[in-house]
Formats: sequence, C-alpha cells, structure tokens
Amino acid sequence: MNKFTLITSIAAPLDRANVDTDAIIPKQFLKSIKRSGFGPNLFDQWRYEDHGEVGMDNSKRPVNQDFVLNKPEYQGAKILLTRENFGCGSSREHAPWALEDYGFKAIIAPSFADIFYNNCFKNGLLPIVQSNAVMDALFATQGEITIDLEAQTVNANNNTYKFEVDVERKRRLLNGLDDIGLTLQYTDTIKAFEKSYFKTYSWL
Repeated sequence: MNKFTLITSIAAPLDRANVDTDAIIPKQFLKSIKRSGFGPNLFDQWRYEDHGEVGMDNSKRPVNQDFVLNKPEYQGAKILLTRENFGCGSSREHAPWALEDYGFKAIIAPSFADIFYNNCFKNGLLPIVQSNAVMDALFATQGEITIDLEAQTVNANNNTYKFEVDVERKRRLLNGLDDIGLTLQYTDTIKAFEKSYFKTYSWL
C-alpha cells in the first residue's frame, strides 16, 4: 500500500446522497478477487449508456457525457466530494478497490456507511467527514483542494477545515501499512519464534 502524502488536486463533485456499493462497482464485476482492474468500471451504470459486463472494451462503449467523471475538467481528480451515507449497501471490499484503482486518494462526505468507511482505511483511501455546510463550500470550490493528513486539514478557497481521524489509522496511512504490511514489520520476530518453536518441537 502506498504512503498517503499531501494531496493537492481538483475534486470531482458527485452531488448524490446514499450512493451504495452496487452503484460504486456493480455486482457483475465482483468475480475477481484481485485489487486491481476495477477502475474502468467505477460507477459503471452512470458512466456508460449501455449495460457493462466483465471483459467489455470500455473504450468502445457509449459514454454518458453528463456524468461528472466523464467531464474533461475533472479528469485526473484524486479527491471525490459526495453527500450523506456514501458507501451504503453491501459490504463489498471491491468498492474501495475500484475507487483507489481509478485514482482517488480521498473521499469527503458528511457521513459514510460503517463497513465501507473501515474498508477505505484498509485499502489506502482516506474518508473525511465534514458538515453539510462545509460540503456546500467545497462543492462551490473553484480550483484545487489540498488535503494534509499530518495536519488533519482540508484547504480550499483560502479556507482551512479540520477533520478527525483515528490515531492508529492515520499512522497506517502515513506509513503505507495495510494488514499485511503491519505483520511484515515483525518478520524478524516471527522467524525467531519459528526457529525456536521447531527446535523445541522438532517432532512436529
């Protein structure tokens, strides 16, 4: 997992509440358990005008020109702005995989579904909770937004907004540590235990 650094980027404004995980990555794309390759089908039913299936050439599909991710001014956005209860519905971990694979590093919303919120941190995404009033100001932002995880601030239009994040989750993001990375920190200790254990119980 990559380390979370200071982000300065345009923000894609998805002005919808109660966006569920099936809208984020539809069920027909859940056949793979790899973490990569889901970005092209993020918000598939909104990005394209036909029905998407695994293996389709997305470059040849009809595009919904009115959807935010298809607008030229939001290409390359690393920040997603959205509304209440983002990530509701089923608990599929493919949803944060798709968002991260597309290129998003942070999502700012008034609230998130609990399981989705937890899955974001495990997959290198930073979910930031802000009030509806702050969200309205961010949606009206002209230009780039800066997110400083170390300082726990969002900067936009010369305004600074603080946000809360669990200390351990913050440490993991800053150091690029997922669950496997956390375990690998103790590689030497694990190897020493295994050596001692099998020496003691050589008959195993």
